[in-house]
Amino acid sequence: MTDLYPVTAVATGVLGLAAGVFVPRLIAWVPEPPPDEPDPEEKDRPPEEPEPKELYADIAARPGLLWKTALAAGVSAALIGLVLGWDLSLLVLLPLVPVGVALAVIDWRTRLLPTRLIAPSYAVTIVTVLLAWLLGDHRLHDLERTALGWLVYGGTFFVLWFIYPRGLGYGDVRLSGLLGLALGWVGWSELVVGIGAALILGGILGAVLSLITKRRDYPLGPFMLVGALVGVVVGQPVITALYG
Repeated sequence: MTDLYPVTAVATGVLGLAAGVFVPRLIAWVPEPPPDEPDPEEKDRPPEEPEPKELYADIAARPGLLWKTALAAGVSAALIGLVLGWDLSLLVLLPLVPVGVALAVIDWRTRLLPTRLIAPSYAVTIVTVLLAWLLGDHRLHDLERTALGWLVYGGTFFVLWFIYPRGLGYGDVRLSGLLGLALGWVGWSELVVGIGAALILGGILGAVLSLITKRRDYPLGPFMLVGALVGVVVGQPVITALYG
Protein backbone atom coordinates (compact mmCIF):
# COMPACT_ATOMS: atom_id res chain seq x y z
CA MET A 1 0.00 0.00 0.00
CA THR A 2 2.20 2.82 -1.32
CA ASP A 3 -0.25 5.51 -2.44
CA LEU A 4 -1.99 6.99 0.59
CA TYR A 5 -3.94 10.24 0.72
CA PRO A 6 -3.88 11.75 4.23
CA VAL A 7 -5.58 15.00 3.21
CA THR A 8 -8.48 13.09 1.70
CA ALA A 9 -8.59 10.92 4.81
CA VAL A 10 -9.03 13.97 7.03
CA ALA A 11 -11.83 15.34 4.84
CA THR A 12 -13.71 12.06 4.55
CA GLY A 13 -13.12 11.33 8.23
CA VAL A 14 -14.77 14.59 9.22
CA LEU A 15 -17.70 13.83 6.92
CA GLY A 16 -18.01 10.37 8.36
CA LEU A 17 -17.83 11.69 11.90
CA ALA A 18 -20.63 14.16 11.18
CA ALA A 19 -22.76 11.48 9.51
CA GLY A 20 -22.16 9.08 12.38
CA VAL A 21 -23.77 11.52 14.81
CA PHE A 22 -27.09 10.92 13.04
CA VAL A 23 -26.88 7.12 13.14
CA PRO A 24 -28.90 6.81 16.40
CA ARG A 25 -31.66 8.88 14.78
CA LEU A 26 -31.51 6.63 11.75
CA ILE A 27 -31.89 3.57 13.96
CA ALA A 28 -34.83 5.13 15.81
CA TRP A 29 -36.46 5.96 12.45
CA VAL A 30 -36.68 2.29 11.43
CA PRO A 31 -40.29 1.15 12.05
CA GLU A 32 -40.96 -1.87 14.17
CA PRO A 33 -42.61 -4.81 12.36
CA PRO A 34 -46.32 -5.07 13.23
CA PRO A 35 -47.04 -7.74 15.87
CA ASP A 36 -49.27 -9.67 13.48
CA GLU A 37 -46.87 -9.28 10.55
CA PRO A 38 -43.28 -10.00 11.63
CA ASP A 39 -40.27 -8.73 9.79
CA PRO A 40 -39.25 -11.18 7.00
CA GLU A 41 -35.93 -11.78 8.77
CA GLU A 42 -37.74 -12.74 11.98
CA LYS A 43 -38.44 -16.24 10.69
CA ASP A 44 -34.71 -16.92 10.51
CA ARG A 45 -34.06 -16.31 14.19
CA PRO A 46 -33.40 -19.48 16.20
CA PRO A 47 -36.68 -20.61 17.77
CA GLU A 48 -35.01 -21.24 21.12
CA GLU A 49 -33.95 -17.60 21.51
CA PRO A 50 -35.65 -16.53 24.77
CA GLU A 51 -35.34 -12.78 24.62
CA PRO A 52 -37.84 -10.68 22.62
CA LYS A 53 -36.46 -8.36 19.99
CA GLU A 54 -35.03 -5.16 21.40
CA LEU A 55 -36.93 -2.11 20.18
CA TYR A 56 -35.10 0.10 17.71
CA ALA A 57 -35.95 3.19 19.78
CA ASP A 58 -34.37 1.57 22.83
CA ILE A 59 -31.23 0.74 20.86
CA ALA A 60 -30.98 4.34 19.64
CA ALA A 61 -31.30 5.63 23.20
CA ARG A 62 -28.50 3.47 24.62
CA PRO A 63 -25.93 5.54 26.58
CA GLY A 64 -22.79 6.29 24.60
CA LEU A 65 -24.17 5.09 21.28
CA LEU A 66 -23.85 8.50 19.62
CA TRP A 67 -20.11 8.89 20.17
CA LYS A 68 -19.49 5.24 19.30
CA THR A 69 -21.34 5.47 15.98
CA ALA A 70 -19.68 8.80 15.20
CA LEU A 71 -16.26 7.30 15.87
CA ALA A 72 -16.98 4.16 13.85
CA ALA A 73 -18.28 6.14 10.86
CA GLY A 74 -15.43 8.65 11.09
CA VAL A 75 -12.71 6.00 11.18
CA SER A 76 -14.33 3.99 8.39
CA ALA A 77 -14.71 7.02 6.12
CA ALA A 78 -11.15 8.15 6.89
CA LEU A 79 -9.73 4.76 5.93
CA ILE A 80 -11.67 4.81 2.66
CA GLY A 81 -10.40 8.29 1.86
CA LEU A 82 -6.86 7.34 2.84
CA VAL A 83 -6.78 4.54 0.28
CA LEU A 84 -8.90 5.94 -2.56
CA GLY A 85 -7.96 9.62 -2.50
CA TRP A 86 -10.17 12.04 -4.44
CA ASP A 87 -11.73 9.28 -6.47
CA LEU A 88 -15.30 9.22 -7.75
CA SER A 89 -15.73 5.92 -5.93
CA LEU A 90 -16.17 8.04 -2.81
CA LEU A 91 -19.61 8.93 -4.21
CA VAL A 92 -20.52 5.26 -4.01
CA LEU A 93 -18.91 4.27 -0.71
CA LEU A 94 -19.31 7.24 1.63
CA PRO A 95 -23.16 7.23 1.66
CA LEU A 96 -23.01 3.59 2.75
CA VAL A 97 -20.84 4.33 5.80
CA PRO A 98 -23.52 5.64 8.21
CA VAL A 99 -26.04 3.09 6.90
CA GLY A 100 -23.51 0.33 7.44
CA VAL A 101 -22.84 1.46 11.00
CA ALA A 102 -26.59 1.56 11.71
CA LEU A 103 -27.07 -1.93 10.25
CA ALA A 104 -24.16 -3.30 12.26
CA VAL A 105 -25.57 -1.91 15.51
CA ILE A 106 -29.08 -3.19 14.79
CA ASP A 107 -27.93 -6.64 13.73
CA TRP A 108 -25.63 -6.95 16.75
CA ARG A 109 -28.50 -6.14 19.12
CA THR A 110 -31.39 -7.91 17.37
CA ARG A 111 -29.94 -10.31 14.76
CA LEU A 112 -32.07 -8.55 12.17
CA LEU A 113 -31.13 -6.46 9.13
CA PRO A 114 -34.14 -4.21 8.36
CA THR A 115 -35.21 -4.10 4.76
CA ARG A 116 -36.28 -0.49 5.37
CA LEU A 117 -32.58 0.45 5.48
CA ILE A 118 -31.20 -1.97 2.91
CA ALA A 119 -33.73 -1.39 0.11
CA PRO A 120 -33.18 2.39 -0.20
CA SER A 121 -29.43 1.79 -0.02
CA TYR A 122 -29.67 -0.36 -3.15
CA ALA A 123 -31.32 2.51 -5.01
CA VAL A 124 -28.78 5.06 -3.77
CA THR A 125 -25.86 2.79 -4.64
CA ILE A 126 -27.12 2.14 -8.17
CA VAL A 127 -27.62 5.88 -8.74
CA THR A 128 -24.18 6.80 -7.38
CA VAL A 129 -22.51 4.06 -9.43
CA LEU A 130 -24.13 5.39 -12.60
CA LEU A 131 -23.21 8.96 -11.62
CA ALA A 132 -19.58 8.03 -10.96
CA TRP A 133 -19.48 6.15 -14.25
CA LEU A 134 -20.87 9.09 -16.21
CA LEU A 135 -18.64 11.68 -14.55
CA GLY A 136 -15.43 9.68 -14.69
CA ASP A 137 -13.25 8.09 -17.33
CA HIS A 138 -14.83 4.67 -16.98
CA ARG A 139 -15.72 1.96 -19.45
CA LEU A 140 -18.67 -0.36 -19.84
CA HIS A 141 -16.79 -3.21 -18.17
CA ASP A 142 -16.82 -1.21 -14.91
CA LEU A 143 -20.60 -1.48 -14.85
CA GLU A 144 -20.38 -5.13 -15.84
CA ARG A 145 -17.99 -5.78 -12.94
CA THR A 146 -20.40 -4.01 -10.58
CA ALA A 147 -23.28 -6.22 -11.71
CA LEU A 148 -21.10 -9.30 -11.41
CA GLY A 149 -20.13 -8.23 -7.90
CA TRP A 150 -23.79 -8.19 -6.96
CA LEU A 151 -24.31 -11.57 -8.62
CA VAL A 152 -21.25 -13.25 -7.07
CA TYR A 153 -21.64 -11.97 -3.50
CA GLY A 154 -25.44 -12.02 -3.43
CA GLY A 155 -25.67 -15.30 -5.33
CA THR A 156 -23.19 -17.03 -3.03
CA PHE A 157 -25.11 -16.01 0.07
CA PHE A 158 -28.43 -16.91 -1.51
CA VAL A 159 -27.16 -20.43 -2.13
CA LEU A 160 -25.87 -20.67 1.45
CA TRP A 161 -29.22 -19.44 2.77
CA PHE A 162 -31.14 -21.84 0.53
CA ILE A 163 -29.06 -24.80 1.72
CA TYR A 164 -29.15 -23.92 5.42
CA PRO A 165 -31.61 -21.10 6.23
CA ARG A 166 -31.22 -21.64 9.97
CA GLY A 167 -27.57 -20.65 9.72
CA LEU A 168 -28.05 -17.53 7.61
CA GLY A 169 -30.84 -14.96 7.64
CA TYR A 170 -32.28 -13.60 4.42
CA GLY A 171 -31.29 -10.13 5.62
CA ASP A 172 -27.68 -11.29 5.19
CA VAL A 173 -28.51 -12.23 1.59
CA ARG A 174 -29.91 -8.75 0.94
CA LEU A 175 -26.87 -7.13 2.52
CA SER A 176 -24.48 -9.30 0.51
CA GLY A 177 -26.00 -8.05 -2.73
CA LEU A 178 -25.63 -4.43 -1.63
CA LEU A 179 -22.00 -4.94 -0.61
CA GLY A 180 -21.37 -6.82 -3.84
CA LEU A 181 -22.50 -3.80 -5.85
CA ALA A 182 -20.21 -1.41 -3.95
CA LEU A 183 -17.16 -3.69 -3.85
CA GLY A 184 -17.68 -4.76 -7.46
CA TRP A 185 -17.59 -1.14 -8.55
CA VAL A 186 -14.28 -0.53 -6.76
CA GLY A 187 -12.55 -3.62 -8.15
CA TRP A 188 -12.19 -7.40 -8.26
CA SER A 189 -9.51 -7.45 -5.59
CA GLU A 190 -11.70 -5.51 -3.20
CA LEU A 191 -14.63 -7.81 -3.91
CA VAL A 192 -12.71 -11.05 -3.38
CA VAL A 193 -10.96 -9.88 -0.21
CA GLY A 194 -14.20 -8.36 1.10
CA ILE A 195 -16.07 -11.65 0.74
CA GLY A 196 -13.20 -13.65 2.19
CA ALA A 197 -12.75 -11.30 5.14
CA ALA A 198 -16.48 -11.47 5.94
CA LEU A 199 -16.47 -15.28 6.02
CA ILE A 200 -13.21 -15.51 7.97
CA LEU A 201 -14.20 -12.89 10.53
CA GLY A 202 -17.70 -14.28 10.88
CA GLY A 203 -16.50 -17.84 11.25
CA ILE A 204 -13.33 -17.57 13.31
CA LEU A 205 -13.91 -14.42 15.33
CA GLY A 206 -17.56 -15.29 15.89
CA ALA A 207 -16.56 -18.71 17.20
CA VAL A 208 -13.92 -17.22 19.48
CA LEU A 209 -16.36 -14.68 20.89
CA SER A 210 -18.88 -17.46 21.51
CA LEU A 211 -16.28 -19.36 23.51
CA ILE A 212 -15.25 -16.46 25.74
CA THR A 213 -18.72 -14.98 26.29
CA LYS A 214 -22.10 -16.32 27.35
CA ARG A 215 -23.59 -15.55 23.94
CA ARG A 216 -24.02 -18.69 21.87
CA ASP A 217 -23.92 -17.17 18.40
CA TYR A 218 -23.26 -13.87 16.72
CA PRO A 219 -24.90 -12.25 13.69
CA LEU A 220 -22.96 -12.28 10.44
CA GLY A 221 -23.99 -8.79 9.28
CA PRO A 222 -21.43 -6.78 11.31
CA PHE A 223 -18.63 -9.06 10.13
CA MET A 224 -19.79 -8.66 6.52
CA LEU A 225 -19.65 -4.88 6.90
CA VAL A 226 -16.20 -4.93 8.50
CA GLY A 227 -15.09 -7.37 5.81
CA ALA A 228 -16.23 -4.95 3.10
CA LEU A 229 -14.14 -2.20 4.70
CA VAL A 230 -11.17 -4.56 4.84
CA GLY A 231 -11.68 -5.33 1.16
CA VAL A 232 -11.62 -1.65 0.20
CA VAL A 233 -8.61 -0.81 2.37
CA VAL A 234 -6.30 -3.78 1.78
CA GLY A 235 -7.87 -5.65 -1.13
CA GLN A 236 -5.33 -4.54 -3.72
CA PRO A 237 -2.16 -5.19 -1.66
CA VAL A 238 -3.46 -8.56 -0.43
CA ILE A 239 -4.20 -9.85 -3.94
CA THR A 240 -0.90 -8.40 -5.22
CA ALA A 241 1.01 -10.12 -2.44
CA LEU A 242 -0.71 -13.44 -3.11
CA TYR A 243 -0.71 -13.47 -6.89
CA GLY A 244 1.45 -10.54 -8.00
